[in-house]
Amino acid sequence: MNDLGVGGRARLRRAHEHRVDQQPALVLHSYPWRETSLIVEAFTRDHGRLALVARGAKRPTSQFRGLLTPFSPLLLSWSGRHEIKSLVRVEWCGGLPPLRGSALFAGFYLNELLVRLLARDDPHERLFARYVETLGALARPEREPEAALRAFELDLLRETGHAPAFDQCADGAVVDAGATYRLDPQRGLVRVEGLPGDDDALLLPGRSALAIARGDFAAPEAAADCKRVLRYLIRYHLNGQPLNTRRILNDLHRL
Repeated sequence: MNDLGVGGRARLRRAHEHRVDQQPALVLHSYPWRETSLIVEAFTRDHGRLALVARGAKRPTSQFRGLLTPFSPLLLSWSGRHEIKSLVRVEWCGGLPPLRGSALFAGFYLNELLVRLLARDDPHERLFARYVETLGALARPEREPEAALRAFELDLLRETGHAPAFDQCADGAVVDAGATYRLDPQRGLVRVEGLPGDDDALLLPGRSALAIARGDFAAPEAAADCKRVLRYLIRYHLNGQPLNTRRILNDLHRL
């Protein structure tokens, strides 16, 4: 006979709940849940992307009010054993300047990529560091944002297993700077023999492939090729579904 009683069983259940305290994190996205709460998608340093329920976050007196905004460095504490954990405490720790104008749209683009391409509860400590570094670069108006965005896209695709080895062909041969390659999103780079068609969007000069492998986007040709190829890979692994941030930015440019 179970003699724990209701209170004893509740205490035992709580004792087995997983508790994490003061984990460095940034909010990627949040949406309403019930009348006064929020579901928060957060990217954490040691636990990857998480879904957290912030109970009562929309109440005027909530401890969470004004803190659960994107691009604010936070220390999050949560508990729970299920896919959606319970947010317990939020502390603002600062250290990043605010994003403004086009940099703000770029930041939301990064957040949407993380929500759409990262599985939950899959740690990516190196990618978290790159994300924080990229937000810092976007906040500095004197810095060129394109190189920072390409580096982040490349790291994200590598971390999720979606990027080929740009210095090596699908058959194991080393990429030749003077050759031309076609990108197969499943296999990698395939050397093109003969004269390729100029309209093939997946063609990549060997010198650009090697520059991408090094993370060197200084040359205009390599930067343009990198942007085209990485955007294709992102679109492919999103099954062709458009990114909302890119659509909104395109609409604004047409105004």
